[in-house]
Amino acid sequence: MDIIRDVLDNQLVDRNQRKMGKVDGIVMELRDSEPSRLAYIEVGVTTLSKRLNPRLARLVAAIASKWGAKQSEPFRIPWSKVRDVGIDVEVDVEAEATPALGYEKWLRDRIIARIPGGG
Repeated sequence: MDIIRDVLDNQLVDRNQRKMGKVDGIVMELRDSEPSRLAYIEVGVTTLSKRLNPRLARLVAAIASKWGAKQSEPFRIPWSKVRDVGIDVEVDVEAEATPALGYEKWLRDRIIARIPGGG
């Protein structure tokens, strides 16, 4: 499997086929005298912005913190929870029970709900 092509930036879905965003990062574990292994996939705007520019990541984290977002750290899903890698990356977690949808919920509650007809 080509991890970059098959996993990174692909749609992430939970066990109920609920979209959880895109896979924003991949975390490898380096081990002495053994091959490295895929440990986690990461979801979160800070991971995505860090891929673009580390300074941008700090800015995004500061803005999120100032605006009251509870989750500025990326959410990590153990590779052992990945059930299938195809068109989507399917994981054995419940989207609503994770912080992966934190920005979506924050946007819904703080911005969309205040737009007439939006909530």
